[in-house]
Amino acid sequence: MSAWTPDKLLEGFETTEIAFPDDYEGAAWATLVRKSGMPRAPRVMLYVHGFIDYFFQAHMAERFVAEGWRFYALDLRKCGRSMSAHQRPNCCKDLEEYFADLTRAIDLVLKEEGLGRLALMGHSTGGLSCSLYADYGERRDRISALVLNSPFLDFRAPASRRRELAIACTLGRWFPYLHNPNAVLPAYVKSLHRDHAGEWQFDLRLKPVEGFGAYFGWLHAVRTGHRQVQSTLDIRCPVLSMYSDESDIVLDWHHIARFSPRLGRRVTLAQFPGAFHDLVLSRAGIREQVFVRMFEWLGQQG
Repeated sequence: MSAWTPDKLLEGFETTEIAFPDDYEGAAWATLVRKSGMPRAPRVMLYVHGFIDYFFQAHMAERFVAEGWRFYALDLRKCGRSMSAHQRPNCCKDLEEYFADLTRAIDLVLKEEGLGRLALMGHSTGGLSCSLYADYGERRDRISALVLNSPFLDFRAPASRRRELAIACTLGRWFPYLHNPNAVLPAYVKSLHRDHAGEWQFDLRLKPVEGFGAYFGWLHAVRTGHRQVQSTLDIRCPVLSMYSDESDIVLDWHHIARFSPRLGRRVTLAQFPGAFHDLVLSRAGIREQVFVRMFEWLGQQG
């Protein structure tokens, strides 16, 4: 791990690079982000972003610090701050590729904080990956609580496209670099970014309006993760699964409500009508409801 340096994307944050042995695309690394100047605190949160995404939600980090937490975020390999020109952006063949990123990040955070456990939070595909990790990842016993922000537990697709999607997922096992350039909804990013209809500023090179598309290998990896979740996991730490309603134009909230109870022994559901797919980027009144409910729940976990 290199030394902490000022983040080039967010003022008041610092980053450090976590290097790994070369994978099938060469050099790979993840990027750990932390809020600068945080006061000491007995609780720590590690946040993991979703697909074609990266950590930019500075207001969430500031809220955690205000609530008496230390806050870290992880840009996974080939995503956000961890992308490089020699890599296919946001591509993986197996969600377990991210397990090494999570293990190293957890170890580094806990060593720095002098703690034995931390809370883990995942958004969308990050929520799926974190759920799998909390079930059988190497440091699952170091996770005190799992918070899911619109976890990606099934594809949102009409019945007419399910067969087409299934074929793409199957092909992804043998032809991982086949690519669908139109897999992302531009309307979602436009609803968020300040240059369009939203209120947030983020780097459109890392989270483009048109996305990076979806590699069939990634589709296969996600579908495999969905099957694991839907056949029931056994996460032992408490889980809070939060989701919207039809206002989420990325996922179907019915899937989240249906499959979340299968994640573990202690799962709490919380719905926020009118929220965006990334709940903490919703309009002010709704995101305040999200924060209040989340911190209330976390406070109940001891």
